[in-house]
Amino acid sequence: MRIVLWLIALLGPFTLAPVAAQPKVNIEQNFAESLTALPKEELAVSGGFYVPAYSSVAMSQGKLRVDFSVTLSVHNASETQALVVKRIAYFDTAGKQVESYLKAPVALKPLATVSIFIPTDDVRGGTGANFLVDWAATGEIAEPVVEALMVGGVANAHYAFISQGRPTRTAGKK
Repeated sequence: MRIVLWLIALLGPFTLAPVAAQPKVNIEQNFAESLTALPKEELAVSGGFYVPAYSSVAMSQGKLRVDFSVTLSVHNASETQALVVKRIAYFDTAGKQVESYLKAPVALKPLATVSIFIPTDDVRGGTGANFLVDWAATGEIAEPVVEALMVGGVANAHYAFISQGRPTRTAGKK
């Protein structure tokens, strides 16, 4: 019990500090080498993913909160086609949108990846944070791989885990 109180006293100022505004992620600039021109053809196939994420996790019988950094990665699993990413949105535990990461759709080269990083001190998502990722392609394509990696720790204990995206919908050719 004494150790838990010591950890709370030690980590308290960090876990309760207000979150400073995070610098805006610029996917077009940060991942220019992963991107290509948007296809001119009709986007005949589309889908979406729900990706659970955890910017905070309760531990020690709910008496301690551990904060995690979150990295969302969107991988184009196709070897031949561009993948159009239409939306990457981050939501908190209550389902309120916290951030939108795309101003306009972007096209990923075959086998390319883009990522969103949320630092440990950004706990706006809370224990039930999640992402929605919408995608499209000009024709049949390998389904993208969308995952969130959480990394964090307390004292000398470090934790890392992955949450895989779950398809919410896939629409084929009309």
